[in-house]
Amino acid sequence: MQITDYSFEHLPFSELFKTYVQSFDTLSDFFEVNPFDAEAVRKKAQQFEFKGDREEIGAFLQEFNAPFDVHEAAKENIERLKSDDALAIVTGQQLGVLGGPLYTVFKTLGTIHQAQKLERELDRPVIPVFWLADEDHDYDEVRKLTVIDDEEHKTFSLPPLNDHLPTVAEIALPEDISELKKELKQVLYNTDFSNDLWGLLDEAFKPGNTFLKAFGLLISRLFSKHGLVLAGSNHPKAKMLTTEYLKTSVKKADQIREKLQAKSEAIGQRYHQQVTLYDSNLFYLDEEAGRTKISRNGQGWKADSYNTWELEQLTDEIESHPERFSPNVFMRPILQDALLPTIGYVAGPGETAYYGQMKSMYECFGLSMPIIFPRFSATLIEPAIDRISNELPFEFHEFGNRIEDLESDYVSKTDQHDIEGIFKEWMEPVEELTDQKKKDIKEIDPTLEAAAEKATSIYINELNKLKGKVYRSVKKQDQTQLNRIRRIKANLYPGDGLQERTLAAIFFMNKYGVDLWDNLLDAFDENEDFDQHKLVYL
Repeated sequence: MQITDYSFEHLPFSELFKTYVQSFDTLSDFFEVNPFDAEAVRKKAQQFEFKGDREEIGAFLQEFNAPFDVHEAAKENIERLKSDDALAIVTGQQLGVLGGPLYTVFKTLGTIHQAQKLERELDRPVIPVFWLADEDHDYDEVRKLTVIDDEEHKTFSLPPLNDHLPTVAEIALPEDISELKKELKQVLYNTDFSNDLWGLLDEAFKPGNTFLKAFGLLISRLFSKHGLVLAGSNHPKAKMLTTEYLKTSVKKADQIREKLQAKSEAIGQRYHQQVTLYDSNLFYLDEEAGRTKISRNGQGWKADSYNTWELEQLTDEIESHPERFSPNVFMRPILQDALLPTIGYVAGPGETAYYGQMKSMYECFGLSMPIIFPRFSATLIEPAIDRISNELPFEFHEFGNRIEDLESDYVSKTDQHDIEGIFKEWMEPVEELTDQKKKDIKEIDPTLEAAAEKATSIYINELNKLKGKVYRSVKKQDQTQLNRIRRIKANLYPGDGLQERTLAAIFFMNKYGVDLWDNLLDAFDENEDFDQHKLVYL
């Protein structure tokens, strides 16, 4: 396995993210600490204060991780988190069916790596934590996965469900999961690694298991041996431990809105604003109406489920029933950092953007913004793809162009042979010479003039036949290369998007083994900061 750097510059990432990794100082108004400045990171760690009760947090994490049968290394890390100087590096993701896209694995690997790196540099415990998105409600996003089938990307999905669903975490996998796996097996051809992969998937993603249980089991089996701890907020103890933060979110709603608005407008003047702002950052969970937004109702509050409260009534209900309230995208990091001693968060490009909107919001909760570390971003290049791509006149990023443009560019870049010119230079002197020779033959014997004409015609005809063969040969060669272009694009940029955003991680696990990610983690440079995209040659 070989890893090389490739600049984000020509790749389809947001301008804000590219600026973040290339020129952090220009974004210092939106983020607290430069993740690439070792001294600034060290200073942040020295000043870090965790306000939570570490014993209670430890007890919560032990209970939360129990259903996922985590490795002993993760259990030890939960104990280590109780230490007063312990820190956490956190990442999180939606609970994608069968593990979701590649970037879920990449975020996890980057988090484990950053924790190991910081522990060496700071000489104190730094624990990797995966935040399971157990309060997310976007079922349509998690029910699908994509693999490559016959050099084309193909998407498989569970059937849609009705409205007013509970959180995705609480949805039980239907019997259809067995049919989905059966269909996938027909596409993911059998390899030496298939039995291990399907044994793992069948254990986790079986009918009746919730999305939370299934996804958590898979992540645990793959990564808890590296000390990865699982966490989430849709749990009675988590709600109890974060009740005051939920209450603060409505008590200081106007102040929070003002701070979010100011940063969002400032960031929106230069870049795209990632997340829309609302009156509050909470949802209300109603048995009949489902998850509904809480918004202003004059001086009070209301939910789309027609519940109404005065401020004191709302805070009283949060105090009495915190399980009825769910965070939005801005409150999720607040709850995460209230529950964990979060020194840093490993974020994708979109997350980096909405964290940029949040910097001032943290002050309202008496918290400081974590260091935002860019996630590991990569494209996995298989040996067969590597071989044929070296024969084509394109850089890696150019394969992200439309297939029609790639084919046109290839023809223009490789049209080096002037076949008409070659045969014109050949035929013109032949015709001049044969005209003279035909006269010479006629002078010797006029009856042979027709034979000389026929011989000349045969010669010219053979040259024309040869020219036709040359054209067909070039066309065949071009078609072979055009087919290769399609194959490479389907693998590196399926659906015109980056591989990591589209293809399921299990596609590569089936071909290269369930320990592929362990090998990739071992291949990282120990000082790697992930400030560039990586090309990973398998």
